[in-house]
Amino acid sequence: MPIPATVGAFAIVPCNDLPGALPFWARLGFEKTGGDAQYYILTGWDCEVHLTQAGDGPWAVPEEHNPFGVFIRTPRVDEIAALVDDLIIRPGGVLRHREWGLYEFGLAGPNGELIRIGWPSRLMQGA
Repeated sequence: MPIPATVGAFAIVPCNDLPGALPFWARLGFEKTGGDAQYYILTGWDCEVHLTQAGDGPWAVPEEHNPFGVFIRTPRVDEIAALVDDLIIRPGGVLRHREWGLYEFGLAGPNGELIRIGWPSRLMQGA
C-alpha cells in the first residue's frame, strides 16, 4: 500500500525495538506503508504514526517515565477501544467523556509512551 496523500502533523515515536513495536500498532489498526529499516510510516484510521529506531542522543527512550506520547483523533474511538480493551489503562484510562471535552481512552505503548485515542464529546452522536 502506498503512503497516502494526507495533510496534518504526525507524531514520530522513538522505539527501543522498532520491529517489536509493529505488532502493537497493527493491533490498533495501523499497517506499515512506507519507510525503511530504521523508520516506519504507519497508516490507519485516516491518520499516520511514524516510528523511528531509538538510539543515543535526543531519540533515546528512557527506562522509566517515558516523555513521548501520541494522540489519535478519530470519531471511531469505540471501534479501536474494542480492539485493545485488555490494554486500556485502568482505572484512569477507561473510555469515557472527559471533563476537558473529549471522549477518549488511554493505553501504554510498547516503550511506555502514553497513547490516547479520542474525539470531541460534542461531535459524538447522541452526546
